[in-house]
Amino acid sequence: MRATIITIGDEILIGQILDTNSRYISRALNSHGIVVGERTSIGDNRSQIVDTLDRALAESDVVIITGGLGPTKDDITKHTLCEYFGSTLRFDEREAEHIRSLLAARNIAFNDLNRGQAMVPECCTVLHNAHGTAPGMWFEREGRVVVSLPGVPFEMQHLIDEEVIPRLKKRFDLREIVHRTMITFGIAESILAERIAAWEDALPDYIHLAYLPAPNVVRLRLSAYEVEGKEVRREIDEKFEQLRSIIPDNIAGFEGASVEELVHNILIERGETLAVAESCTGGAIASKFTAQAGASTYFLCGVVSYSNESKSNVLGVKMSDITQFGAVSEQVAKAMAQGAKVISGANFAISTTGIAGPTGGSAEKPVGTVWIGVATPDKCYAVLKNCGTDRSQIISRATAYAIALLYDELK
Repeated sequence: MRATIITIGDEILIGQILDTNSRYISRALNSHGIVVGERTSIGDNRSQIVDTLDRALAESDVVIITGGLGPTKDDITKHTLCEYFGSTLRFDEREAEHIRSLLAARNIAFNDLNRGQAMVPECCTVLHNAHGTAPGMWFEREGRVVVSLPGVPFEMQHLIDEEVIPRLKKRFDLREIVHRTMITFGIAESILAERIAAWEDALPDYIHLAYLPAPNVVRLRLSAYEVEGKEVRREIDEKFEQLRSIIPDNIAGFEGASVEELVHNILIERGETLAVAESCTGGAIASKFTAQAGASTYFLCGVVSYSNESKSNVLGVKMSDITQFGAVSEQVAKAMAQGAKVISGANFAISTTGIAGPTGGSAEKPVGTVWIGVATPDKCYAVLKNCGTDRSQIISRATAYAIALLYDELK
């Protein structure tokens, strides 16, 4: 089973909004055995909609469309689909009453534009949108299915979960798609690939490996498409178990697990505490931990000491060290970590001080230079990292490196 996802809207193409709908739909279809072969975004243009739909129906069993179902003149999806399937519009009294009630609750008058939203193609099955004013539509042609959904994300999500997926399961004999992802850290993608090459070569043809790199983390995803799920899941588990003997010190966990989640769980389990002192990362490390429920159990303090004065006045870094070695130095990184540990009373502390750019670098300390400090109950040290050349990349990598160093200490 193959699907195509089409998102419609000029606002997507000009970068005014992010296309989060395709991600949600892809996950939903994959989890029920439907392979998404293509995702594409197009504008509010009749000929473009028709051409894209022609191509999608030639290649896919299911086409999911979102967007262009609003009440205004620029929303042309419904009229285009009605013409495409050779149908005419009819007035749906049930949908009209639903729209009236939604608008009345918000003290909005029901006008001709809203009435137009209750007009649906005669040939479609109406998918009731309990959370909005634009109903979804289900079309069939020569054994293929086209579904048109509103572009508002929470409306689309409810229709996918409550209407589309149940109907697809009834309409088609779906087999399973199996994905499982192992999270590795502290090893570069190229080195990892070299180390596990023999393991990768020994994988059966129906199990596919993908490398998904991120700062200081590489996700290894094993996938099998349209298979008998139970047996393949067991085999994938066995393949991942073999990796434990190949890269035993570089496995963080599975699926959505992140290194910060592992640190979070360890600290809670052990009853130990954490503080952070950040300069170049500007609070990014603290936010990784405080975004997790239960962080108040262990997270005591986060200091963003961006200026030299705050490093000294808040964290107790000696101005003489800053003058002699520079704010971006091993000595200052260590002092920041130790200072955060002391003022908070935490068991562990980590710090960052670096040059995030685009300016401020030198031949000795180029943009991307970051010192990361780690203070534990019995030692304090700092590690030098080169985190790239782009500001956002530098911040992201420095954050990941710092959390990974803490995880190493906790292990």
